[in-house]
Amino acid sequence: MKIYCRRLKINHPELLQSEGPLLIAANHPNSFLDAIIVATLFRRPVYSLVRGDVYRNPFYARILNALLMLPVYRMSEGQENLGLNYGTFERCRNIFLKKGIVLIFSEGRSINEWKMRPLMKGTARLALSSWEAGIPLRILPLGINYQSFLSFGKNIELNFGKAFGKEILLNGNSYGQSIQLFNNHLKEALIKLVANFSTADHEHIVNHFKIQVPFSKRILLFPFYILGAFLHAPLFLPVKLLCLKKALHNDHYDSVMTGLLFFGYPIYLILAGLVLYALFSSIILALLPLTFPFLAWSHVQLKNQFSWKQ
Repeated sequence: MKIYCRRLKINHPELLQSEGPLLIAANHPNSFLDAIIVATLFRRPVYSLVRGDVYRNPFYARILNALLMLPVYRMSEGQENLGLNYGTFERCRNIFLKKGIVLIFSEGRSINEWKMRPLMKGTARLALSSWEAGIPLRILPLGINYQSFLSFGKNIELNFGKAFGKEILLNGNSYGQSIQLFNNHLKEALIKLVANFSTADHEHIVNHFKIQVPFSKRILLFPFYILGAFLHAPLFLPVKLLCLKKALHNDHYDSVMTGLLFFGYPIYLILAGLVLYALFSSIILALLPLTFPFLAWSHVQLKNQFSWKQ
C-alpha cells in the first residue's frame, strides 16, 4: 500500500478499528481494487460481495473464497442465478452474528468515474433481512475516491459517513417502502462522501486531488526516482502493456495491474537477487533488491499524478 498509494487520506481513521456486526456500504469506481484497499486497511477481516459470474470458474471460486469474497448475482448474469443470492445473504447474516464485517458495493456495477450512480436494492435487502433476524446491524457509508484510474501511484480518499441502524425505518412501512426509505437515507449519506466531477473536468479534478511535493523532497528523492524507474522497468513495463491490451476498456485496468504487480513483485525481487548472485557471487550484491521497494516508493512520490487517456 505504501508503494501503490502516494497518499491515502482517511477522514475518520478510527473507524478502521470497528467491530461488527457492520455492513460497509460503498460506491464502486475501481473494480476489485476497491475491496482490496478496504480489506487491507481494516483491523478486522472484511468479507466482500463480488459479481457472481466470476464464480463460474471453480479455480477462481476457490481463490475468491480464500480471500473472503462472496458471490452476488445480478439480473444481467442470468435470472436463474438470482436464487443463489439467498445463500450468500445467509452467509452474511452468519458473519454478522459473529460480529463480523461485510463490504457491499451499493451501486452494483463498477465504472471508472467521479460521481455516484443509482443504488441497487441489494444493500437494503441484506440490511432488512438482518434486522428481521434480530441482528443489531449497523450500516457504515463509505465514499472511495481516486485521482486517476490509469496513473500508477494513487492519491486516494476514503470518506466515511455516520453509521446508522434500523432506527431510520418507520413503523407500519411495507417492505417496498422500507427498501425505498433505506436507499434514500444511504443515497443522501453517500452523496456527501463521493467526489462529483465530470470525466472531462480536468482542472477541478487536479485542484481537488493533486499533492504539492516540496522542492526539498524533490531534490532528495530525484536520484532514487531515476533508479526506481530503471530497476523496475523489466517488471512494470510488460505488466502495463498487458493491462493496456487486455483491461483498458473494461474498467478493470487498475485492479488487474495492481493484482499482477502484487503477486509478481516478490518473485521479481527474488529473481533479481539470484541474477546478481550468479553474476558476481556476492551475498551483499544479492541482497541489493531489498532496497527496491524504497526506490519504487521514491519514484511514485515524484512521478506524474494524472493521466487523461481514459
